[in-house]
Amino acid sequence: MTEPLHVLFVCTANICRSPFMELLARELADGGLEVSSAGTHGLPDHPMDPAMTVGLTRRGVAHDSFRSRPLTADLVDTADLVLTAEVAHRRLILDQQPGAFRKVFTLGQFASAVPDADGTTGRALVELVGTRRPPASASLDVDDPYRRGPERATACGDRIEALLRVVVPALTTSGRISA
Repeated sequence: MTEPLHVLFVCTANICRSPFMELLARELADGGLEVSSAGTHGLPDHPMDPAMTVGLTRRGVAHDSFRSRPLTADLVDTADLVLTAEVAHRRLILDQQPGAFRKVFTLGQFASAVPDADGTTGRALVELVGTRRPPASASLDVDDPYRRGPERATACGDRIEALLRVVVPALTTSGRISA
């Protein structure tokens, strides 16, 4: 049996967007993906931002044990796919690790490529998108909700969920998503 794909989600501090992506993707994949997250400027061992935990609680996703961590070269190296919240995160990773080019995308960029992949899933999808790379555009970014109020946090969570509902089933070996 093939090992699940390891997806690393990245944002700035690893307290809002990337942990939301990690925890919701884990729930949606129901064991079909290995997921983790980190922050480009993350400090170790901080809990999630309370404004973002509201959206996870509403979706029935546990978050209490989450703790932030900084992004390292080793985390990027060991991931099969790295999905960032913004073009700026992607650029920072690739400036430091240009060899990771074929596996580092923004979440929105990768999601935009899935419909054109003709049903390709899993590792083959990562390879295909890596060769047909759609442009990275700030218009596809997941905006940072940190300290911008509950409405922004809700909108951020809804956007992440919409993108993950495209990406997760395409990455899992079954091509399906849990409820």
